[in-house]
Amino acid sequence: MTDVLDSLRDLNVAVLHRRDATGDELLQQVHRIGCPVESHWPVPESLPDKVDLLFTEVNEESQTDLHRMLERARRVPLTLVAIIGYENPSVLSAVQKIGAHAIVTKPVRAAGVLSAMVMARHYWADRCRFNRDLEKMRTRLDSLQKVNDAKFILMRHHGIDDKEAYSIIRKQAMSKRTTTIEIAQSIINADGILRNFRSD
Repeated sequence: MTDVLDSLRDLNVAVLHRRDATGDELLQQVHRIGCPVESHWPVPESLPDKVDLLFTEVNEESQTDLHRMLERARRVPLTLVAIIGYENPSVLSAVQKIGAHAIVTKPVRAAGVLSAMVMARHYWADRCRFNRDLEKMRTRLDSLQKVNDAKFILMRHHGIDDKEAYSIIRKQAMSKRTTTIEIAQSIINADGILRNFRSD
């Protein structure tokens, strides 16, 4: 949490809200916190990549445009703080759908803005770590599946067991100074070519 507080002033913030009392109050509070901040309204097609954290009004009228804007690919995912005027099922559902990391309710009070930014950024960082770990796990599972597929091909063609098949893959990787994954992929590719050749 200390890291989040220390890095807060480095964030580029955008406020996606009408320039009314709420919008102006948010801009003033973010200025006081010390972050560069810009205002946008109506909902743009996309936001600049430099924006790190977005305060965005979420209501029944803006849902479609908001979803369209947030679906556009970005270099780094946004930290999202939803601004809501009332709590009803459709608005809360929209908040969930956009993946908001924190909520600020109207009327906006000075005491809640910094807390929302800190908690949103903390939750955003946790989610980013989770997504990175999940991607590593998927890559590892994909690699294991490739090795298993290659072993099965060798076992089928040469009448050998699982250990012997893996030993062949490992020895080939060592002799060619590459990874077992690359050797496994080569075996899978060669098997595919041979199957196509036989079918022709």
